[in-house]
Amino acid sequence: MKIDQDINIGLIGFGYIASCVYRLISEQNDYIASKIRKRLKVARIAEKDPGKLKKDLPGLSEVAVSSDAGDILADDDIDIVVELIGGIVPAYDFVSKALERGKYVVTANKDMIANKGKKLFDIAESKGVDILFEASVGGGIPIIGPLKSSLASNNINKLVGILNGTTNYILTRMEKDGLSFGDALNMAQDLGYAEKDPSADIEGYDAACKLAILSSIAFSSRVVVDDVYREGITSLKAADIENARDMGYRIKLLAIGREQDRKITVKVHPALVPRDHILASIEDTYNAVYVYGNFVGQVMSYGRGAGDMPTASSVVGDIIKIARNYDRQKKGTVYGCSCFENKQISDIDEDRSKFYLLMDVLDRPGVLAKISRVFGDNSVSIESMIQKQAEKEGTARLIFIIHEVLNKNLYKSIEQISDLDVVLKVLSAIRVEDLE
Repeated sequence: MKIDQDINIGLIGFGYIASCVYRLISEQNDYIASKIRKRLKVARIAEKDPGKLKKDLPGLSEVAVSSDAGDILADDDIDIVVELIGGIVPAYDFVSKALERGKYVVTANKDMIANKGKKLFDIAESKGVDILFEASVGGGIPIIGPLKSSLASNNINKLVGILNGTTNYILTRMEKDGLSFGDALNMAQDLGYAEKDPSADIEGYDAACKLAILSSIAFSSRVVVDDVYREGITSLKAADIENARDMGYRIKLLAIGREQDRKITVKVHPALVPRDHILASIEDTYNAVYVYGNFVGQVMSYGRGAGDMPTASSVVGDIIKIARNYDRQKKGTVYGCSCFENKQISDIDEDRSKFYLLMDVLDRPGVLAKISRVFGDNSVSIESMIQKQAEKEGTARLIFIIHEVLNKNLYKSIEQISDLDVVLKVLSAIRVEDLE
């Protein structure tokens, strides 16, 4: 087997993911070389605590290790910089400097791409290099590459995803084991699926970052995380899970991007999904992304959305994309930035959705008439209503499914209904997504 050249890699950070990237490159080195006729070589590692490096990793003693990422950036022999420390500071500084020096970059950093992606792509383009970030969304699931290549001929008008494994695990356990949100979260933390501070996951920020990245590519227009409307799962109740099941739904935290009339809607929120839709079957820590293209139709990517091995697989896949046709003398972009348009982001108030409403009311004549009058005054139409016995004597629990309605009209109705003397409390308002 003839090897054209070595591709020298510098790893910034050597934690959970990066050590698996190193191991994958080591164990699969000959196999990868047989495919691309180039040998991947981890030449430098920058880790703020070099003492934490596992001494038993093969070949690690031959790698230059320091606590200063600047050593990687200053090394003219490093071809690809792999950033795996996460966050925006100091990762953005390292990555922007690597690009400025004409080095290719691979990252799994969703926060940085979702917030600073445009600036990084501008630098990369000016220097004739590229930044690849497949691992920033969906762990080992190939979705960014396909959107930029095999699906690029399609007009993508919608994408729907389950993009956070932690929340999907919590919702699965709430439904299957009858757990409260708090107990399911504790279980996820005990198993290492949720951080000690789980707010980024359970409040929807993680999924919003990933949706911003996917929507930017799918709709060819820059979307940042602050554009994404966001609701988490912290207010979900066991009663919501049970009611959804009884009505033929499952509750999932969905990330939804849609383009219509050159306006982009991006939102992350819990939703009732029909049990017979394939996204309803995605359980535990698995992720899935559903893409709607005008020629390809509906395509779904599915797999583990996190973990060291799936994420490392995507990282090394990006390294291979760069290395396959790498030329030190004549560099060029692999994909480049695909955000060549400037489309408007729609206000969530102007979005239209179906809703599930749960409320406790006094059990007396005329209650439904008062609620219906408020709905009618705000152009809200009831699709169905179920009454259940509430725990407290003299009260009833009402479950409404509301026809598709302007969000602002529904919000106004809830505010007015909450002020009625016959309504004890509006407990839940959750969107219903009757997916195609």
